[in-house]
Amino acid sequence: MLAIVSRGSDGFGSELGSFIRQQRERANLSLRRLAERAGVSNPYLSQIERGIRQPSAEILKRISRALEISAETLYSRAGLIEQGSQPPTVVEAIEADRRLSPRQKQVLLDLYRALVEAGSETEET
Repeated sequence: MLAIVSRGSDGFGSELGSFIRQQRERANLSLRRLAERAGVSNPYLSQIERGIRQPSAEILKRISRALEISAETLYSRAGLIEQGSQPPTVVEAIEADRRLSPRQKQVLLDLYRALVEAGSETEET
């Protein structure tokens, strides 16, 4: 169950920005590449990551798609919703698995992304 909540500017932007930066780095994306994939400018994304700007729900949705994580995860981090018991995305599950080494996680994520891209190319033809 998702519920809309309202949080003021009391550090949540900084927490959100740090989370986005962490996810970007785990996906091995440069700031420029993520901005490109999300359809936002480099300076704007940089400001989000530094907690200077609070993105809209639409921008968060674009960033989540580019990072291949659920929009609800970013909405929750931004304080826009309270997240109930939502199952994690594949990327989140891999990242959370403590049994895997960082290298194993990276290999799994690379393989997963390659399969997703190949699948989307097949659907387009």
